[in-house]
Amino acid sequence: MPELLKDRFFTKTFIEELAEVTHKNYSDFDKSKFKSLVFSSDWNAKELKEKMRHITLCLGETLPQNYESALEILQKIAPEFSGFDGMVFPDFVEVYGLNNFYESLKALEHLTKFSSSEFAIRHFLLKDQNKVIDLMLKWSKSENFHVRRLASEGCRPRLPWAIGVPNLKKNPKPILPILENLKADETDYVRRSVANNLNDISKDFPDLVLEICEGWYGKHKNTNWIVKHALRGLLKKGNPRALILFGFGKPENVEVSNLVLDKNYLRIGEEFNFSFEIQIPKDSSLKLRIEYAIHFCKANGSLSKKVFSISENTFSKPQTDFSKKHSFKDLTTRKHYSGEHFLEIIVNGVTKQKFTFLLEA
Repeated sequence: MPELLKDRFFTKTFIEELAEVTHKNYSDFDKSKFKSLVFSSDWNAKELKEKMRHITLCLGETLPQNYESALEILQKIAPEFSGFDGMVFPDFVEVYGLNNFYESLKALEHLTKFSSSEFAIRHFLLKDQNKVIDLMLKWSKSENFHVRRLASEGCRPRLPWAIGVPNLKKNPKPILPILENLKADETDYVRRSVANNLNDISKDFPDLVLEICEGWYGKHKNTNWIVKHALRGLLKKGNPRALILFGFGKPENVEVSNLVLDKNYLRIGEEFNFSFEIQIPKDSSLKLRIEYAIHFCKANGSLSKKVFSISENTFSKPQTDFSKKHSFKDLTTRKHYSGEHFLEIIVNGVTKQKFTFLLEA
């Protein structure tokens, strides 16, 4: 069984290291009290973000009660930690620093270099969006790629695990100058954030994102990658405008035949294999995006469609054979339910074949 995130981060070792490093930088820090507060009776039952917030509150009880003094200590020790563990420091700023706007934003810019301030910055956006967006625009030109990434990631309309920013979800236009500055960033970490931001926006404003991507595409290799990744959601939905941008025309002369499943009845936890043939006109060359979709039966009996990639290439052979395997083992991100399911073969956004099968517990 894979290790749970809540067990991977904020471990006993991390807590002990945090106590030691804090004590070295603040001699009045009571290590024993801090660890006793952290390892409360319900510590092991807490989820990942609950553990992070609990540690923050324990730091709040054991560091100086003056916020600026506590913040100075945390900024000194932050470089000793990284990844999700290090996000406890921006979380402290989120909890205790909203009334110290200038000091807190400056601290988040510093702290993000060692972990990420993407969750914490959103509470400041809610308090004064204009001021924070203006600052993010400056951050988008920072020499530090962690800070540039925060400029994009922090204002994502649908950032996972994060508090929402309703105004940006309703009107994402304030975000666009930030993304414009980052559209050819040299760092993959930043480019991925820009693409994810645009993908978020496309769920509510597809035409706006398509207009941006059409203007960007073909100008720079880094920008091209962003555009392709940004439009992944619209491509999976078969959006014609997105498909045409990448040269995927209407598949009117493409046929899918001999769709075969090795079983049309299986149990949860099993897998099936399926195969099919793609036929195109002789002496032709077509750019094709070939996918399959499964309509999963949900707990309430309704269906939920999920699209998976098979191939994306230029085809010139009259016939090409494909085979694929799909597992119905339960995952942390997907639970399977008994009922009728559907398999679709999709070419350039158009369903070419559909097959019914039954999944049972």
